[in-house]
Amino acid sequence: MVSIITVAYNSENCIERTIESVLAQTYSDIEYIIIDGASGDRTVELAEGYRGALEEKGITYRIISEPDGGIYDAMNKGIRLATGEIIGLLNSDDTYEADAVETVVDTFAKENCDLMFANIRIHKQDGRSFIKKARLRKPETSRDWNHPTTFVKAELYKEYPFRNLGIHDDYGFFLQMKKQGRKIVTVGKVLANFRLGGASNKKSFKAAKKRIRDRYRYCYRINGYSRLYIIECVAIEAAKMVLG
Repeated sequence: MVSIITVAYNSENCIERTIESVLAQTYSDIEYIIIDGASGDRTVELAEGYRGALEEKGITYRIISEPDGGIYDAMNKGIRLATGEIIGLLNSDDTYEADAVETVVDTFAKENCDLMFANIRIHKQDGRSFIKKARLRKPETSRDWNHPTTFVKAELYKEYPFRNLGIHDDYGFFLQMKKQGRKIVTVGKVLANFRLGGASNKKSFKAAKKRIRDRYRYCYRINGYSRLYIIECVAIEAAKMVLG
């Protein structure tokens, strides 16, 4: 079984396409958990509307709606509840390609890996899109890593929950796994779609400064990486400001 966790808050404008992408999977041994942060809009109502279709397909479906301590606290909550052997985290404005989970199951079976990630299609606000490739190379950089396509053995997520320290805790977890020498593989095909415009892409000097601090402290330094990675953190935010 593969557990998919979607964290949502006031996501009525996008939650349906995310759920529909799970419903469209060619692999059905799925547990789908939505962790809602007590939304004040129709997020939960819309999510409930898919219960029949998901369960008819054989997908185990759970919706939890209550206040939480932020996105990573909510993700940790979903991880604790998950009963699958593999876990994927799909944000409430992102979608999977129809063969994503089937590809994941095949990859884990063939590679006996601890963690995998794949290419992603990124959609810009002006309607254009581009593919961001999954790569493993040094020096480590989040430019090579794609969170929505990342799937992890459940036992690792449960043993090493997100630290809930900054906005890049998911990348911090990835670096933690690399430092531990876990087997990580990449898949050279698009498995998910990501829309720009969230907290990790907000264009303002104040937001960029916070992202630089969080990435440097809670991804690189906390995992024992060189102080020189501050250059990488600044370069990424500079590129976001210039290129979008």
